[in-house]
Amino acid sequence: MFRKVNIIFITLFIILAGCTTKANVKNKVVNSSAKDIAAELASLKESSDYLLQPGDLVELQVYKEEDMDRTLRISSQGTIAFPLIGNIKIAGLNISQAENKVEERLRSYLKNPSVSILIKEYANKTLYVLGQVKKPSSIPIPPEKNMTLLEAITSAGGFTDIAAVSKVKILRMENGVQRSIEVDVSQITKDGKKQLDITLKPGDVVFVPQSLF
Repeated sequence: MFRKVNIIFITLFIILAGCTTKANVKNKVVNSSAKDIAAELASLKESSDYLLQPGDLVELQVYKEEDMDRTLRISSQGTIAFPLIGNIKIAGLNISQAENKVEERLRSYLKNPSVSILIKEYANKTLYVLGQVKKPSSIPIPPEKNMTLLEAITSAGGFTDIAAVSKVKILRMENGVQRSIEVDVSQITKDGKKQLDITLKPGDVVFVPQSLF
């Protein structure tokens, strides 16, 4: 449902943005986000504090039990389905905790099982910045990080010269209802009102309209 809503938002805003075409947006997404994603993934691979998330793709190997090796996507419920033990929840655990949990469950079937888990792909969450910014794009929210309105606009290249900075809108779906939040970004950048720099959520659409003057 959220994917369909996001597609509707994107189509609407591209039309409102006027000169920004679908092709341009698609190209700018790739160029603006690839390096940032790679940097985040490299950092996370070196961290033992990363907590597994729904959507992560993980490779599980059991020592001397090659037929049990699996590459699995963590479900939206935070679980994976593994041989012998069935569904097991590993989202919210770090790698070591998840390995220990799987090993504990396998002890009913194997003697001294040794499990290793490798993250093959991280589940990035996405928001959209459209309208009068220099790089209209989808912005991935790195795992275990927050992104504020100002950070998202900066990631999209900042405002164009004809942006209505005082009329920035955040469109958000809450319980199936669209909510519109208007923010005067100049009060954040010029007046230091950091409380207006809202933390964004996955699926949010930030739209910067064109100034009438």
